[in-house]
Amino acid sequence: MKTVSSLLDEEWYERYKSISRLNIRSSIYDVTNRCNLRCKGCFFFSSGEDKVAKEEMDPEKWENFIDNEKKRGVNLAILIGGEPTICLDRVEAFYTRLSTFCATNGIIKVPRDRFPHMMVGISLWGDEEDEKVLRGKDTFSISSKNYYGDPHAYYLYTITPKQIGKTERIISKIRDVGVKVHMQLLSNDEGVENFFWTKEELEDIRAEMDGMLDRYPDTVISSKYYHEIITTGKMLDRTFGWGECPSVTEPTDRREPRPKSLIGFIRWASDLKTMHRCCTSETRDCSICKDGAAHMSWVMVNKRAHMRSEKDLHNWIEVYEMFAKLYQFIPW
Repeated sequence: MKTVSSLLDEEWYERYKSISRLNIRSSIYDVTNRCNLRCKGCFFFSSGEDKVAKEEMDPEKWENFIDNEKKRGVNLAILIGGEPTICLDRVEAFYTRLSTFCATNGIIKVPRDRFPHMMVGISLWGDEEDEKVLRGKDTFSISSKNYYGDPHAYYLYTITPKQIGKTERIISKIRDVGVKVHMQLLSNDEGVENFFWTKEELEDIRAEMDGMLDRYPDTVISSKYYHEIITTGKMLDRTFGWGECPSVTEPTDRREPRPKSLIGFIRWASDLKTMHRCCTSETRDCSICKDGAAHMSWVMVNKRAHMRSEKDLHNWIEVYEMFAKLYQFIPW
């Protein structure tokens, strides 16, 4: 019988033990329906999720809700929107109660006197040209000043097909800003012309992502196994899709058979009552979803499937470590 200890040497077993005790229990929260950008391909607005629920405006109700989430067992609050920094009082209500991650476009600077250790993930959708097409402005020119040298911030670099052959320029710019970077791929929810992925482009960008990890190991937070999964949609002998995704809101999950999923996961709307289907949107085609966190979680909930060989278990550990670093459960 294969066991974790029989598959790993002493070094890898110590790495395994450091993550196995984390017991991460996350949920996602729409802090607001408002945003200071309107990006082409943003699943929140393209799916109409900004109109699904009326935003709760009472601060006390937010505080009571968060207290109940903590009692429910949540130990990681992932804040999205809209743009969370529009409502810093709500962000602070989470931050003072739970380990909190704030996703932002970086235009509004998170004040570090109020949030000294909160991890901030700054969205970046390609180079200046792509950003202007998809987001209406070059956000990096603003966010790079707001978060220069910030040890509790990293760029979530959403790579588009137009970035093939250009990623090193972006990665080196982020390195020079003095922060980390994590890579994922554009899902193109609004069907923007020339931003769809082909099989050949996915093969090319996988090789390029591997190269960035090799050349910038102190800047890029990633793993080659993650690159393989997000570009192929394959994990071991399985294909990503609705029947496999682990990031589905647990109380509304009616899938049969039910796959391994994130325990207690809910994606809450800003009325603090409505539950969205999953970590992205109900209108996204799951078979072409490129959401990075969903693919990481897919690996993480399937530890036993990765216990077939030493290499497979190494891959599982590296992806789990990557997730834990991005959400500040272990140091960079």
